[in-house]
Amino acid sequence: MKILKGKNLTKTYGEKKLFNSINFVINEHDRVGLIGTNGSGKTNLLNAVSNLDPADSGTIETPNDYRIAYLKQSEEISQFETVREFIYSGDQHVFQVIKHYEEILEQYTNNPTSSTLFEKFTKLENEMNQLDAWNTESNIKTILTQLHVDMLDESIHHLSGGQVKRIALAQALLEPADLLILDEPTNHLDFDSIEWLEKYLADYKGALLLVTHDRYFLDRVTNRIWELSYGDLFEYVGNYEKYVEQKAVRDEQNEASKQKEYKLYKQELEWMKRGPKARGTKQQARINHFEKLDQAVHAPKEVDQDLEIGLTQQRLGKKVIEINDLDLEVGDHQIMKDFSKLIQAGDRIGITGANGAGKSSFLNAIAGVLPIQGGKIEIGETVKIGYYTQKIEPIPEDKRVINYLKEVGQEVINKDGEKISVTSLLEQFLFPSFLHGSLIKKLSGGEKRRLFLIKILMEQPNVLLLDEPTNDLDIATLTVLESYLKTFKGTVLTVSHDRYFLDKVSDQLLIFDGNAKVEKYTGSISDYLKQNVVQSSKIKSTPKSVEQVEAPKKKKRTYSEEKEWQTIETEIEKLEQKSTSVEEQMSECAADYGKLAELQKELNEISDQLEEKMARWEYLESFEE
Repeated sequence: MKILKGKNLTKTYGEKKLFNSINFVINEHDRVGLIGTNGSGKTNLLNAVSNLDPADSGTIETPNDYRIAYLKQSEEISQFETVREFIYSGDQHVFQVIKHYEEILEQYTNNPTSSTLFEKFTKLENEMNQLDAWNTESNIKTILTQLHVDMLDESIHHLSGGQVKRIALAQALLEPADLLILDEPTNHLDFDSIEWLEKYLADYKGALLLVTHDRYFLDRVTNRIWELSYGDLFEYVGNYEKYVEQKAVRDEQNEASKQKEYKLYKQELEWMKRGPKARGTKQQARINHFEKLDQAVHAPKEVDQDLEIGLTQQRLGKKVIEINDLDLEVGDHQIMKDFSKLIQAGDRIGITGANGAGKSSFLNAIAGVLPIQGGKIEIGETVKIGYYTQKIEPIPEDKRVINYLKEVGQEVINKDGEKISVTSLLEQFLFPSFLHGSLIKKLSGGEKRRLFLIKILMEQPNVLLLDEPTNDLDIATLTVLESYLKTFKGTVLTVSHDRYFLDKVSDQLLIFDGNAKVEKYTGSISDYLKQNVVQSSKIKSTPKSVEQVEAPKKKKRTYSEEKEWQTIETEIEKLEQKSTSVEEQMSECAADYGKLAELQKELNEISDQLEEKMARWEYLESFEE
């Protein structure tokens, strides 16, 4: 069994200690979800485990042949490569053979009379057979298909950020590894791709360590949760649901312990105040004990994630937003055609659908930053919009956190008419007091996003436009935001692919299918997905993004795909026969649990192969004859 051990890892960033002498073990089949607030050091820990950026002290111990594949949150990929070149850039020999085979195949197809090319082609075909590279190539194409990566010959600099993230994820999944590390893998994925990834990772043969804000994904994929909080690493056995239960118990125990600690502290404080004469008769150990209690009582407090935050907002009249016969285009991309919608006070509207379909453009049009081509968007006179955009406004890096917010006001008023200071608001949104005076440049990217959100809410909007808030905010902040939206009296429109977040904050949906059609649905995203299991093409379709010029779709199979098409039905039939045979063997040895376990494992592997082959059959069958 291959095991990774972290021993006494410590990492400091500026004045902040991200983790302090933490220890952990990742076993062969562990599925670990790492959670913590933005700025707590999650990505730093992933970098330390992968040895991309080692910890300041401590060690990572692994066997010599231990392999790690790492999907970083922001991938740096050469803009001069094509997607195909990037996908096959792994250091595996089989990748190089497949890449070389594809290149020679294209040359030979264009020049079939060349004897030199024929010899090279024959040699590479034999090598493909020896390495069983056909199965590897089939697996590659299945993964690419499921992640909607169909632009293999496109230059990477033509792709959108979401497309780059998907091809980076594809390469990470293709790299054989003992440990797969994924930092926010569900960002920029459609619902069907997320569902496929959940199933794929359930059968992944190595260990898994991931950071994600998607709580449904976390719940379905993990069997252990690590929580990084104020330099300590807490471990919980089970998925996210089990973590929430165990965390509640631990918080109750901590609260009881703190109450006892505080009582002792008050007693010791009285004794310390009696003056030198009284203290002189006491042991030095008691003074030392008081100092420890003092440090514990005044240590930074972890903020309860289930806060109720109700800020006041300006009065919202009956007329909020009225959209009539809206035509919206970006470049030559038609986003909406003759769309009408009455948005009223208190509405909770989730906006979702395919990547590149124009969801953000729709919010930009409502906010007045994108012109419309036809129809009307009428905004009510009492409406004050707060817009949380994907790209935040420039924040002065040399300004201190608290001063940035004080530009809006010294305090805010809550729903009960009580004044809340900026410092209290910062703490409610998970900024401990020691960060209030920090320079903004010392914050993590996620902490800056959280600060931007607080500023928007302080301006007391009565209509909130939220564009993909879950892509940059941690689970703790999302929980606080969800709590805030629960008491928010105004109207909310939010663009998101996060099913959990949409279930919590919306009861109406606008689903963009990418063909200038927008479906209206009343209910939750979970209900919508259940009702659209068969007819889910509206979410599954992945049209070209506005920024990308899409290559013409090929109309027939390549040479290698044609060869695959000629044999794939036979291969499917053989797998089905093999599956039947294994099931018969399981019936014959029902009492032999050891043998039964082996056969069940074999049957699971056959089922996986069958699923992949069927997906490939559907893909190959779709081309014109």
